[in-house]
Amino acid sequence: MAFSLDSVKFLNGVAIAVRVVLTVFVCRSYLRGLTTSSLAPCLTSGLRCSFISTATAARRIRVVGDGLGRGGRRGVGSVRGFKSDMGVRGREREPPAFAFAFDIDGVLLHVAKPIPGAPEVLKFLNDYNIPFILLTNGGGKHETERVKDLSERLGVPLSTDNFVQSHTPFRDLVEGPGSLRDKTVLVTGSDYEKCRAIFKEYGFKNVITPADIYAADPTIFPFQPPHTFTTPPQPLPKPLYNETTATSPPSADTHLKVDAMFVLNDPRDWALDIQIITDLLLSHAGFPGTYSPLNNTDSNGGGGGGWQQDNQPPLYFSNADLLWSANYPLPRFGQGAFQAALAGLWARVTGGGGELRRTSIGKPYGETYRFAERVLGDHRQGVLKAMGGHQHQHQQGVVGSPPLGRVYMVGDNPESDIAGANGHVSEQGTEWVSVLVKTGVWSESRGGRLEGGLKPKVVVDDVMAAVKWALRKEGWAQGEEGGEGLR
Repeated sequence: MAFSLDSVKFLNGVAIAVRVVLTVFVCRSYLRGLTTSSLAPCLTSGLRCSFISTATAARRIRVVGDGLGRGGRRGVGSVRGFKSDMGVRGREREPPAFAFAFDIDGVLLHVAKPIPGAPEVLKFLNDYNIPFILLTNGGGKHETERVKDLSERLGVPLSTDNFVQSHTPFRDLVEGPGSLRDKTVLVTGSDYEKCRAIFKEYGFKNVITPADIYAADPTIFPFQPPHTFTTPPQPLPKPLYNETTATSPPSADTHLKVDAMFVLNDPRDWALDIQIITDLLLSHAGFPGTYSPLNNTDSNGGGGGGWQQDNQPPLYFSNADLLWSANYPLPRFGQGAFQAALAGLWARVTGGGGELRRTSIGKPYGETYRFAERVLGDHRQGVLKAMGGHQHQHQQGVVGSPPLGRVYMVGDNPESDIAGANGHVSEQGTEWVSVLVKTGVWSESRGGRLEGGLKPKVVVDDVMAAVKWALRKEGWAQGEEGGEGLR
């Protein structure tokens, strides 16, 4: 059959029109589920956003749709994206007056694998100058090492400027009144040598471990030969005092004196650690091998039966998490379990005469949240300065960026993440909003009742849903009922 030139032109025009209509339809459908890494440039470049091919769009829509199970619930490993109604107005906008604090294990990572949606969330916040901090009760590595590892696993550039782990605030003890910089401190955790290296990096000059003390006198722990330690101990800076052989009372000039004790992360050798820590809590002024004459007395009128009233070294814990989420189907014991075991043994040793005196930081304790708030404020002010933003005068006449209005604490553990955010009273008037995700420690099936201080503002499926909910509250999206509802 022959066609005239006009007929061919007409048919070509119809074909082109059909292709355009189909492409627009597919693109609009696709944009509803597009992730921020692909969507953000389109939102900020207006009509310059180029169309994708129909086949490519259809393939991508199919990938997103495959993550949906029965009843519209998303299956494990599904891809979740920000919707196109986020209302982002460009990468050059100033940091907003809200920020995010994320726990890591159970929120961004499951052991070492990113939880679906976590990389996209962090990239979105990075791209649009929304301040955030990774606030974890984990530890055992220096901040630079941990940040490098997290950046590789999550595929998002991170820095120590927006990262706080459980023992990060201990850096403050190097400076100021009562500085421990030149004192002898005992550190323990999952790896003695890594704990020593961390504290050396922080600026502590005299750092020892339980293995060092044990190697100097193996009779301290007659259950394990010294050569079984995988890392060789280091010589003590001064000799141990042993009252059975010493001819004179101990002196800080001539004998080892421990001035403070730190638990950096979950210890492995509970027996040795508990033995040495208890010895020092019973000692005279932190000299190993001594026994305080004030123990089990109240001669100084301080109460508590005289326990821990003879200048014994203060004991610091970096977190109190009883449980944490690991590969095993049920949560595993954390540093809080070690702390509970030590406190229980202390009660037996002292006959219940005195509660174990110690200082715990990390979540849910206020000092960690104050520290995190300062870090977030500094980060926001740094971005404003780099962008040439205006300086503002706010409370008490302080010149700088105004304080944050809200911080959304996204966590998986009601007893640390949620309780800490709910109980924190900001010195700057910043509101902390607790958001609980279902991808970590907490589970309805294990009877985790959310009451009182453990009740979050909202419970969501995962970190992607948490950020969407917060952004709708901040007016960055048009959600149901004015942005208050969940999709």
